Amino acid sequence: MRVVLQRSKEAHVKVDGEIVGQIKCGFVLLVGITHDDTEEDAKYLAEKIVHLRVFEDENRKLNKSLLDVGGQILSVSQFTLYGDCRKGRRPNFMEAAKPDVAKPLYERFNDMLKELGVHVETGVFGAMMEVQLTNDGPVTLILESR
Repeated sequence: MRVVLQRSKEAHVKVDGEIVGQIKCGFVLLVGITHDDTEEDAKYLAEKIVHLRVFEDENRKLNKSLLDVGGQILSVSQFTLYGDCRKGRRPNFMEAAKPDVAKPLYERFNDMLKELGVHVETGVFGAMMEVQLTNDGPVTLILESR
């Protein structure tokens, strides 16, 4: 699994012009899943994300986690994270898991985040989405389960 995490002051995702997920302070997660990802990969990343210390404390040090600040998550499925651009001019998406594999694992990943005590909003799996956020910092990190 691969996740692009952006610390955000606010964010929302629209499908067909309507907001389907919206958060205040927290993380926007772009979530990519490949063929051999498992529930263990999802668990590893869920725990890493909620405990990642990327929020400032009173001394302006990055010492607080999402749980410490009561942050929320906007999780958006993103198969293009497994696009391979090394050859030619058009990405190859062969490393992205097919929807019948990716969707259940993506949903389980979001459930795990909720089980860890975080409010989670999502986009719509497989839909064309518009994601808008105010990146805070900016803080943007790439996390992988392997």
